[in-house]
Amino acid sequence: MDNQNIDKKTADRLPELLTVSASPHLRSSVTTSSIMLTVIIAMLPALLWSIYLYGIRALLVVAVSTIASVASEFLYQKLMKQKVTVNDLSAVVTGILVGFNLSPLIPLWIAAVGSVFAIIIVKQLFGGIGKNFLNPALAARVFLFIAFSKPMSTFAEPLSNISLFKSNADVIASATPMASLKAGTVPSDINIIQSFIGQTSGCIGEISCLLLLCGGLVMLVRRVITWHIPVSFIGTVALLSYLFAPRTADAASFMMFSIFSGGLFLGAIFMATDYATCPMTSSGKLIYGVGCGAITVFIRFFAGFNEGVSFAILIMNLLVWYIDKLTRPRPFGKIKSKKGETSK
Repeated sequence: MDNQNIDKKTADRLPELLTVSASPHLRSSVTTSSIMLTVIIAMLPALLWSIYLYGIRALLVVAVSTIASVASEFLYQKLMKQKVTVNDLSAVVTGILVGFNLSPLIPLWIAAVGSVFAIIIVKQLFGGIGKNFLNPALAARVFLFIAFSKPMSTFAEPLSNISLFKSNADVIASATPMASLKAGTVPSDINIIQSFIGQTSGCIGEISCLLLLCGGLVMLVRRVITWHIPVSFIGTVALLSYLFAPRTADAASFMMFSIFSGGLFLGAIFMATDYATCPMTSSGKLIYGVGCGAITVFIRFFAGFNEGVSFAILIMNLLVWYIDKLTRPRPFGKIKSKKGETSK
């Protein structure tokens, strides 16, 4: 560059302007903690609604599962002499999701056991955040369901007076709409609007599809998630539930209750979209969502469980590596090698 063609001020800054920094050169203010904070904020409306329906007991269950989650990660990393990463808030998100997947009647120690299992067994033993191949909260739910099937299957009647420190399931136990759908009929005690708003029995965080959808829109606007998995997941469940609805039930009503009942919205929006356990490409996410939806309907129709969302997501988690390999973009200009030949 000719110094005669530039002013003296610019010439004095040339050493600074020509300094090349280490990569990456493009930086973003988005961090793991900021993403997790957005997810926490998106879950708050559903949590507040559950507190309204089930009282402070719902908040206590979620608080215990969250504290156990954070404490497990902190103690494990201290004992293993690893860098403590609880400040990234991922353990908080896991703890809340574990609590969301539990009944408000669950004994508090079971909630703590679920969080410890999610953090240590599913997350930390595989290397920590981003290295787990299963969703920790869902894996904990399935583990607790197998180990403690009765308390995991006992739910409270909405607006019932639940004791704060002692579950009184014998007095206020209630069946969920999924039990009616499993029997081939639509629920007779509630309508579709009540099911969508969340005036029914179920796990703490799965009740209100409306508020879960609002939380999903927050994450979508903040670009924490994309639309591909939730839309393909819920859409597949809706389509298959309508096409294969029992003859004893109205197909449209059966389909609407199938998507507004159970943990479909919670799973599709908050857990199937987990960065570490879902595909990277848009086409892969669509395949993943359709697979989750199809397996969910299959389990609901043919298995011995009323709900299939958790099992469906975990099964598809195991197939993510293959989906990514199938849908990954080919580098520009690369020639696909023939069988028996090596690419150059």
